[in-house]
Amino acid sequence: MAWGFLLGVGVLGLVLDLWSKSWAFLHVAGEPVVLVREELLNRPDALLLPPDRIEALPWGLLDFQLMLNDGAVFGLGAGHRGLLIAFTAVAVGIAVWIFGWRTSARSPVVHLGIGLVLAGALGNLWDRILFGRVRDFLFMLPEWNLPFGLTWPGGRPEIWPWIFNIADMLLLIGLGLIFIHLYRVENVERQKSDASTADA
Repeated sequence: MAWGFLLGVGVLGLVLDLWSKSWAFLHVAGEPVVLVREELLNRPDALLLPPDRIEALPWGLLDFQLMLNDGAVFGLGAGHRGLLIAFTAVAVGIAVWIFGWRTSARSPVVHLGIGLVLAGALGNLWDRILFGRVRDFLFMLPEWNLPFGLTWPGGRPEIWPWIFNIADMLLLIGLGLIFIHLYRVENVERQKSDASTADA
């Protein structure tokens, strides 16, 4: 039952991520943006994405804008495709090991978290293998700038200057759920330890 739940969450998240990326690269620009693997791998700067942006939510909450990211979440590790692929493969293996051997059948929160992490990791891994980089399109708070004229390193003034995708969201939500589970387990263990100490 738990393995079925994990597989269901992982497959649904992966399908949602890959579908949303395909939809964005078909519809956000004025015309479909076709990614040619050989061009992207051999000439990373060969493809310039159109600067088109679509308002997804009002009041400057969310826009759609295409971007190809050769790093991980928030652009970390840019330019190290092989290392990122290897790291993701190891992370997926660790997540499956944690699920199979370090959780109980009555841990739905951590199972959901692991499923989301797997979906996000595999979604971005698919892009790195297929295109050499990750397709991003979600630009949160594009019109909201840092106060007092502050900017991020590199000069970006937006509160949230990173463009991301569904896989990144799944990864962060999944990690959050796992940390919540670990915090609760730690609290229970601490309470048991305190109770046993008091009884002694």
